[in-house]
Amino acid sequence: MKILKRYKALAMITASLLFVACAHEDQPGESQLDYSERDKTELDKWIDSSFLDPYNIKIYYEWNQNLVDNTKYLFPPTVEKVQPALEVVKKIWIDSYSTIGGKDFVKKIAPREFVLVGGLNLNTNGTLTLGLAEGGQRVTLFQLDYLNRKSCPEVTEFIHTIQHEYVHILNQTKPFDEQAWAKLTPSGYTTSWYTESTATSRSLGFITSYARLNIYEDFAETASVILTSSKAEYAALLAGVTDVNGKANIKKKEAIVVQYYKDNFNIDFYALRDEAQKNTDIVISN
Repeated sequence: MKILKRYKALAMITASLLFVACAHEDQPGESQLDYSERDKTELDKWIDSSFLDPYNIKIYYEWNQNLVDNTKYLFPPTVEKVQPALEVVKKIWIDSYSTIGGKDFVKKIAPREFVLVGGLNLNTNGTLTLGLAEGGQRVTLFQLDYLNRKSCPEVTEFIHTIQHEYVHILNQTKPFDEQAWAKLTPSGYTTSWYTESTATSRSLGFITSYARLNIYEDFAETASVILTSSKAEYAALLAGVTDVNGKANIKKKEAIVVQYYKDNFNIDFYALRDEAQKNTDIVISN
């Protein structure tokens, strides 16, 4: 008890001394921190008119260490690469959903922030992370500096990332039938998906090897691969799957995706695919 009283007394004395010191201290001068906002560039104005104002989507392209993984070697995109990449996002993702789902579809359901990174996000297992969706509110896109919008494979891979992450956001808004999905290929999921070939994964009923990570990535991969393929390209993909059961399970998953879009958002999934392909052709040809 004596020790407790001694600590209390010490605390009271310390507090008193601090009060006296503060009372005699000069008032702080002008802050040395710069809180002024920089003037908006033409790029900033274009981003506001294309993303922030109509869809309430904030774009971060300048470096902010609080928005990225500081354990990775990452860097901001080259400024000249920002608008061309965002034009791809706008035309293929936003415009396609707006045309088929309604002009306010993306405004109502969308990540509220896009974080743009110029370089690769390399993982310790040798894989690359192309995009991240966090809590349905933020999507981070990597490799902007390497995007050639005249290259169909590069544009397809880039927009595949956005379509994939957006499917996750849609799933957070309206869950898909997880029980029905989990029954289709339960033994094929693995954390070592990156060691499996695409051909092997498709023979087991997975549209990509990454789809084998879990049912949520499986759903997102199934939807995004179809959305980034033409009708003919997807038919060729299925034709290349020689395992009868594997092909049947991919088609069953496709059917669940199609029904999910119809039941939850009144969207014709195949019409959305065709619109996205039309807009992809426009992007590549311009």
